[in-house]
Amino acid sequence: MEFENQFKFFVVDDDQFCRNMHGHYLNELGFKNVTLYADGKDCLNNIEQNPDVIFLDHNMEDITGFEALIKIKRFNPNIYVIMVSAQENMKTAIDSLKYGAFDYIIKDEKVNERMKTVIEKILFVKEELKKSKPTIIQRLLHYF
Repeated sequence: MEFENQFKFFVVDDDQFCRNMHGHYLNELGFKNVTLYADGKDCLNNIEQNPDVIFLDHNMEDITGFEALIKIKRFNPNIYVIMVSAQENMKTAIDSLKYGAFDYIIKDEKVNERMKTVIEKILFVKEELKKSKPTIIQRLLHYF
């Protein structure tokens, strides 16, 4: 899939290897506006840049992914936040969605494929929202 729509991405992960790998992969997909952060505080300190999509590590030292997620959604509920975690824990995944994450993906050998799939889902949702009437858009945004 060719991504014509350019998004502003934040990648937040305290693991430098993962952070750089995710950023590099997004660049390979053709996205140029990708900013990397080593922790949730740096992300939140720059949230006024209004990214479209944030890939947010769940398990970070300074501030947890949940704490960052809640603050991001308070700032702008329309930012698509994808929680990324090495934990295959159903409760963590459910809580991520409950607190407003658009999706939850596992850090494993298929993480890049999952990142691409979730970006495709976001593009689909954005296209459907454009086609919809404002009242339906408001209802859809309520669920995301």
